[in-house]
Amino acid sequence: MSTLLTPVFLHIVWCALLYALLTVARAPVVWGVGRSKNGSNPFHSIQPKISANLSNQFEWPMFFHIACVLLIAMDEPIAGVQIYLAWTFVIGRVLHSIVQIFTDNIRLRGVVFTINFIAVLAMWTLIFIRNFSW
Repeated sequence: MSTLLTPVFLHIVWCALLYALLTVARAPVVWGVGRSKNGSNPFHSIQPKISANLSNQFEWPMFFHIACVLLIAMDEPIAGVQIYLAWTFVIGRVLHSIVQIFTDNIRLRGVVFTINFIAVLAMWTLIFIRNFSW
C-alpha cells in the first residue's frame, strides 16, 4: 500500500507547487508585488498557462486517484505493474506541466498526455480484469 501512496502523495505535492507558482505569477496584479518598472505583470504570458495546467490536474488525474484508492481499499497485494503505471502517470504529469507551461509545443504536450492517459487506462483495465467475474 505505501508504495502506491508515494506517487499519489507526490501528485498532490505537485498540485500544491503549481498553486504556489500561480500565486507568485498573480502577485504583481493581485498585491502589486513584483511589478515591472512600468507597472505591468512580468508573468502575464505564463500565468494563463499555469492556471490552465492546474485545472488539468483535476480532470483525467481524478481517475488516477480513484484507481489508487480502489487498489488500496481492496486490501490485497498491489501488483508491481500498478505501481509502475502510477509512477509513469505522476512523472508524466510533471512533464506535461513543464511542456504546457514553458513551451508552445502542442505535439509534445499531446504525446506526454497520451502517456498519462494510457497509464491510467491500463490501471483501470487491470483492476477490471482482476475483479470481473466472467
